[in-house]
Amino acid sequence: MIRALLGGTFDPPHLAHLALAEAAYRQLGVSVVEFIPTGIPWWKPSPPPTAAHHRLEMVKRATEGVSHYTVNDCETRREGPSYMADTLETFPSADEIYLVMGSDAAQGLRSWMRWEEVVRRARLAVAQRPGTDRVEVEEAAGRQPVWLDCPRLEISSREVRRRVRSGLSISSLVPGGVGEYITENRLYLPPRGL
Repeated sequence: MIRALLGGTFDPPHLAHLALAEAAYRQLGVSVVEFIPTGIPWWKPSPPPTAAHHRLEMVKRATEGVSHYTVNDCETRREGPSYMADTLETFPSADEIYLVMGSDAAQGLRSWMRWEEVVRRARLAVAQRPGTDRVEVEEAAGRQPVWLDCPRLEISSREVRRRVRSGLSISSLVPGGVGEYITENRLYLPPRGL
C-alpha cells in the first residue's frame, strides 16, 4: 500500500491541514491519507495542547465523509511522548510511506528523535511555507523530498484559538463539524470568571 501520513497536534485541525492532505492525495498517487494526532508532544509546547481525546475527535470530524482520509489514533493511545520513528514502525514494511508536512516543519527535521530512521522509512512530501529555504529543507531531509503544489492558506491553529478566545468567528477557518465541537466543548475559551 502507498500511504501519506499527516501528523501534528491538530489543536484544532483547520482548512489548511485539509488542503495539504488533498494536495498529497492528488499528487502522490497514494491510496490513503492518514491523519495522526500527536498524543503527548515530545517538544513540550507552552501552553500544553488540548487533551488528546478532544484533538482526536476534532480530526475525526474534520475528515468525515472523505473516503481517502483515515484517522490513526496510535499516538493518542501510546504512553509517553509521541515520536514519528515509533509510529512508522507500526506500518507493514512493504508499505511505501510519504510523510507530509510544511517546509517549516521539514527544516527542523534533524531535531526530531531518531530522525535518520524517519527519513530512511518515509519519503518527505513538503509544501513550501513562507520564510523557509528549499535548499535548507532538502539538506535537512537527507534525500530529495517531493515538493507539493499546495494552495497557501494563511491559517494556523494558534490563530483559530486566538479568535475563539476573542469571541470571533472561525467558520471560514475550520470545517463545520470542528467548529461545532469547539463550541459544544467550550474549547479555547478563557477560564470562567476571568
